[in-house]
Amino acid sequence: MKELFGGAAPYYARHRPGYGEAAIEHLAGAFGADSRVLDLGCGPGTIAIPLARRVRAVLAVDPAEEMLAEGRRLAAGVQPVDLAPREPAVTWLRGDSTTLRTLPPFDHVVMGRSFHWMDRAAVLAELDELLPPGGAVALLGPAGQPSEPWEQGEPWEPDVQPWQPVERRVCAHFGLDIDAAALSFRATGESHHAVLAASPFRRLESRTFRRRLIWDVDGLIGLQLSYSYSSPAALGDRLHAFVDALREALLTDNPTGQWEQNLATEVLIARRTGR
Repeated sequence: MKELFGGAAPYYARHRPGYGEAAIEHLAGAFGADSRVLDLGCGPGTIAIPLARRVRAVLAVDPAEEMLAEGRRLAAGVQPVDLAPREPAVTWLRGDSTTLRTLPPFDHVVMGRSFHWMDRAAVLAELDELLPPGGAVALLGPAGQPSEPWEQGEPWEPDVQPWQPVERRVCAHFGLDIDAAALSFRATGESHHAVLAASPFRRLESRTFRRRLIWDVDGLIGLQLSYSYSSPAALGDRLHAFVDALREALLTDNPTGQWEQNLATEVLIARRTGR
């Protein structure tokens, strides 16, 4: 995992859309202000940093040191709630889903677009042993977007956003595997909902939050460079040629240089039955 996003951390931090204030507020309300929360696969702190303003502390764990470094930079000055003014708002640690037992105690766990990289059933079984009574597992991700392992029975469909046909053509020209991020989902065929429903955390609560985003060409190029299959490390010495080709293709397809995205984020909170 630590090699998948080589060179992508600055692009990830700047260009990946956050989950929105409303979704983070809902998540914090479900966890409680006095909670210590594990953000597993935290990246550059897309969830950890805004959540840390609303809970006691966040333990941000990721296998990529460059993601953690970017998170530390972005988190400078973030203060936790007043319940524990001496406790760091975010503690950044290198690790992954196989190192859960080495981590300090936590009350709840959240995962953004990281859960599909893991052995999901095994992680949930281990979390059942580690989380205290009342501890919840939360997932944040795109609602009703069939390019993600989110909804049961949805096929893999790449052209979800208006710029993606162009993106796929350019990636194919450069021999990039745009489907790589979906491999774990496609191997099992099970959505996150189905995996949770078969786990100890089968009591599910879901809320969807909608936003409208406007992208320009630089934003879309930065977004593309944040993905594992088209990261700077994956492109190597073809990086500048790829950026030039993608820019030209995007502007040829849409000379206005602006693209609209209607983004729906699901906050899925899973708890044990009876606890």
